[in-house]
Amino acid sequence: MRPNDRSYLKSHEWCKIENGIATIGITDFAVSHLSDLVFLDLPNKGSNVTIGESFGEIESVKAVSDLYSPVSGEIIEVNKDLTDNLEWLSSDPFAKAWMLKIKVTSLSQELQNAAAYEGNCVEG
Repeated sequence: MRPNDRSYLKSHEWCKIENGIATIGITDFAVSHLSDLVFLDLPNKGSNVTIGESFGEIESVKAVSDLYSPVSGEIIEVNKDLTDNLEWLSSDPFAKAWMLKIKVTSLSQELQNAAAYEGNCVEG
């Protein structure tokens, strides 16, 4: 089971909000389906993100996937170390492998709790 202290998008991004700041990353499910990650493109600190719009890309040997924002707001921190340590996404996707910290102005209505997100991850 994924952590209950955050919300999830069907597109496999997670969002943990504390004191108006959202920490954003991608789930273990997304990482396992991408496999063999080779590149990550993240925006710069000070940029703005908008709910439902792409904020970057992650590339594996199989595909390039857009990363979608579950919130709108200003990026106040970027995990720059992650681009050189993509293995963190496999080993610790819900902590060490966070991508962005955003000062939230609005939240997606599409966010789900962990139990609802699990339903999106059923193989079949």
